[in-house]
Parts: sequence; C-alpha cells; structure tokens
Amino acid sequence: MTLTKVKLERFTAFSNLELALSPGINILIGANGTGKTHLMKACYAACDVAKTGDSFANKLVRVFLPSGRTAGRLVKRQRGRNAATLAIHRRNRTLKARIPSPQYTTTEVTGAARWADPALETAYIPVKEMLSNAPGFRSLYAARDIHFEEVYADILNRAYRPLLRGPMDAPRRKLVGILQKGMPGSVIARREEFFLRSKQGNIEFTLLAEGIRKLALLWLLIQNGTLPYGSVLFWDEPETNLNPALFGTVISVLLELQRQGVQIVLATHDYVILEELALQIEDGDQVLFHSLYHDADGEIACRSVANYLDIYPNAIAETFNRLYDRNVVRSLGGR
Repeated sequence: MTLTKVKLERFTAFSNLELALSPGINILIGANGTGKTHLMKACYAACDVAKTGDSFANKLVRVFLPSGRTAGRLVKRQRGRNAATLAIHRRNRTLKARIPSPQYTTTEVTGAARWADPALETAYIPVKEMLSNAPGFRSLYAARDIHFEEVYADILNRAYRPLLRGPMDAPRRKLVGILQKGMPGSVIARREEFFLRSKQGNIEFTLLAEGIRKLALLWLLIQNGTLPYGSVLFWDEPETNLNPALFGTVISVLLELQRQGVQIVLATHDYVILEELALQIEDGDQVLFHSLYHDADGEIACRSVANYLDIYPNAIAETFNRLYDRNVVRSLGGR
C-alpha cells in the first residue's frame, strides 16, 4: 500500500497543489524554487511515521527544520491568519495535518490511527552524501541539538542496519549484479566506519569517489532489507557528484526496484537522467513525469505525463536545446 496522492494547501511554497502518484517511478522536474524537495519531504515524513508510529506533526518539524522548530513557519507567507493543510493518501487511508498560523499554535493531525496499518518501509536519500561522515554522527545527533534535518540521521540509521541473514534471493541478486557494474565489491561497516571491500582490500569511504559512495548506499539499502516489496524510496538529485557514465547503472537499478514493487520518487535537474530513463523504460514499467512550474499568477502548478516526450514545461530540455543552438550559431561564425 504505497502512496497514491498528495495534496498541499498553503504549505511552504505551495498555495494549492494536488498530485497523483504512480505506484512505480515518479520523476519531479522543474526550476529551482518549484518545491520538488518540499514535496518529497512531506511525503517522506508521512511514510516514516507509518513505520515508527511517531507524531506526523513532530516529524514534519524535524524533517523541514523551520526556525525555532515552530511548525507555523511552514505555512505559506500571506497576509492575515492562515493555516496549511497536508493530505497524504495511500489507497483507502489518509494522513492529514492542519498547521495553523500564528506560529505557536498546535498542529492538528487526523487519520494517524489507521495510517500505520500496515507499516511502511521507506528511505530518503538527501543531496549531501553522509556515509563518509557517519562515524559519531548518530550519537551526536541523538545527544545534541545540532542543526541538521532529520533525513541525514535517518539515512544513516538505515545504512547501519545489519545485512539480511542467509543467501541472497534472486531479486536481490539481480539488483546487486547491476550495481556491481559500477561498484566492484561489497560494503562493510566497522566501528561505525564504512569500507568498500574489493580485490584491492578494504578502502574507507573517505578515500572513495562520491559517486561510488552513492552506489554503495543503494547496495546497503538493498542488502539490509530496507527496500522490500511495497516500500517507498525518495532520492533528491541522484546525479549530484555522480559521473554521467554511471547514470545508466543508477537508472537500471531504479527501474528494477520498481519492477520488484518499490515505489520511487526522485527529483532531478539532469538531462542525461531523463534520457537514460526514457531509453531504458520497458513495456509494463510504471513511470510518471511531474513537471512543476510557476503559472501565470506565480503559483506552483504541476503537469503529470507518462510519456517523456510529452513533458511540458521541461526546463531541463529547454536549457539543453538553448545550449545546442548557441553552439551551432558559434560553429557557423556567429556569437
């Protein structure tokens, strides 16, 4: 029972946005400031509390980290007193939060009792890579009020889970086989420090390229059971610090995870990521492209399409085409 729909009203940058989600892969594209990360964080917070049973209101604050940790600051800035509402849907269950403004009033949450049944495995991979900074971070985060959004501690908690017992089943073996085309070896943890074990020995993550660390994190989440059938994976800008030669490997893994029943929501600014996905999609794959943009009134809107060529507006492709046109003009002696 993965996510089916999200509706945000007067929440952060959104005035009114309703988005139907594919049970497979959801690609969020759009210019900076169109709310891609905020949309994923809101959905992730709902997914996480479906497993932990924590307060949705508290999770939102820890994931977004508004100033003073006051939820009222998540209400869209407008004149007068307003309230933000979030409604996250999974089939016949809805988790809803109403965040009033002014800042120091209580967030009202409804639907929590049924929301956690059944529980839901989830993971959120933030833009900043964390495995190389892992030693001591979790204990520091637990004991001190440090200014880090909770997604960073959460992904480390998932990475540190022990590997599943016994031999790999066929689905995991297939995923690991794809990953090892770009990451030869396996991952081990010793005294909170991660290493890549390969023919060259154990190499600490601080000495590895960040792109290899990204693949290693996927390896861990697959091998330790964080991404089983029915789970949800959120990934913010997978292309960051990843050589384009490895994009194909990442997309192959994501498509295979979708075929194994994992729902995926990712945000990207990269043309090659979109092209790789379009080239690798097979019949039966469930993919939706969500284009977030500012409408004529300056509000964030969204168009969702199943076909890559139908994406509009497509800020990524439009920028690429402008660069191509400029190169053609320059090659012909123009400026």
